[in-house]
Amino acid sequence: MLAKRVRVNVYGEISDGLYSGYSSAEGVNNVSSYILSRKNVFDFLRGVVIAVATLKNGEQKCVVAPEGEIYYEPEIKEKLSNLRNVEIESLSCLYEKSCGAIIIHKANENNYKVLLVKNHNGRYWSFPKGHVEKGETEEQTAIREIKEETGLDVEIVDSFREVSDYTPFGRIKKRVVFFMAQTFSTDVKVQKEEIDSFIWVDLFDVHNKCTYDNDLRVIKKARENISKLK
Repeated sequence: MLAKRVRVNVYGEISDGLYSGYSSAEGVNNVSSYILSRKNVFDFLRGVVIAVATLKNGEQKCVVAPEGEIYYEPEIKEKLSNLRNVEIESLSCLYEKSCGAIIIHKANENNYKVLLVKNHNGRYWSFPKGHVEKGETEEQTAIREIKEETGLDVEIVDSFREVSDYTPFGRIKKRVVFFMAQTFSTDVKVQKEEIDSFIWVDLFDVHNKCTYDNDLRVIKKARENISKLK
């Protein structure tokens, strides 16, 4: 059902912005659903299944939002926390958001190193990043994830924010927000549960290690903003 366009008959409002109802689409009728909306909802709406919630009792519920309204996992979980006597085992979401950074260590005016990491089962070098958690700003997510994955303390460089949107698995829509961050240490301590290996690469050679177009765009932008480093 994820990403499916449906018509929802609204049963009632549970809390502000959260409703219950039944979804129908071609080949699917009267699927018990929750509805999230930033506008008032009345008898019915046409929307998209933005999440599928599996409850503790094994039942699955669709989470529907009007077309054009994007909700990420922390906000969906927060809304669903208003449900009474309902325990959610897992949540599969249509929209995913991660934040990270291209981390640069400046040894001197002519020596800039970039940290690249390989995640478990990953075949390509990229930058540390991770999912946004409830209550975090994008910058806070990037700083936390970098600390967790690499052990490094970093400073986010002002006025640098690059967004990459892509759909890697056919339906899931991913957004990654990259910042440029400066570190004053090269003492990396990787989170073994997440990272297999790391490498420091010269900023002007790093494109030889990275293959994704989005990463190459971030690298190019970082080179253009290198003068902002301390």
